[in-house]
Amino acid sequence: MSIEIAPSILSADFCNLERDLKAISNADLVHVDVMDHHFVPNLTLGEPIVKRICEVTDLPVDVHLMIEDPDRWAPEYAKLGAASVSFHMGATHAPVRLARQLREMGCKACFAVRPAEPVEPIFDILDEFDMILIMTVEPGFGGQKFLDNQMGKVRRLRDEITRRGLKTKIQVDGGVSPKTAHIVAEAGADVLVAGSAVYGAPNPAEAIDSIRDKAAAAYKD
Repeated sequence: MSIEIAPSILSADFCNLERDLKAISNADLVHVDVMDHHFVPNLTLGEPIVKRICEVTDLPVDVHLMIEDPDRWAPEYAKLGAASVSFHMGATHAPVRLARQLREMGCKACFAVRPAEPVEPIFDILDEFDMILIMTVEPGFGGQKFLDNQMGKVRRLRDEITRRGLKTKIQVDGGVSPKTAHIVAEAGADVLVAGSAVYGAPNPAEAIDSIRDKAAAAYKD
């Protein structure tokens, strides 16, 4: 298994998104946070901008829905060209049905877990998902401090995936940087979302390489 880096454009310059997308061409995914001002306090970009992002980048677009009623809206983002869509525990009424619908559309289905939520309740349906997103900050704002107490959750999830021989990836989002990449990789995460650590760096491409290298050196297969 290899480490994948997914820069979050929440930390990019929204007036120069195409420029900032080109600046991360050495990444594996581009992470797009969609917030509705209801499920989380913040409000960010929606369908028209996600559509254009899918059109102008060569990277797979990883959409993280922090919105109410993902059962209604997640398939719409798949139609726009998203390669993967994450939705939250507590926001969806029928997670398995939604995951199957996304996969039938050729889009990877991902389940997101907030810091206060346990991961064990999704073990029974783990095989329905391509990736589990573990939040190491409270969703809704960028630039928050990394919560290392979430690594136990990552380890338990990795142990369960390994025990069952699944191919489900573990994504970690929140406070990931060259200083914390080895921590999440050691715990078993293989997809790292980084926002301010990439776009706040003098050279975003070099920051991506640094995060990937430090995570890869620590990752335990």
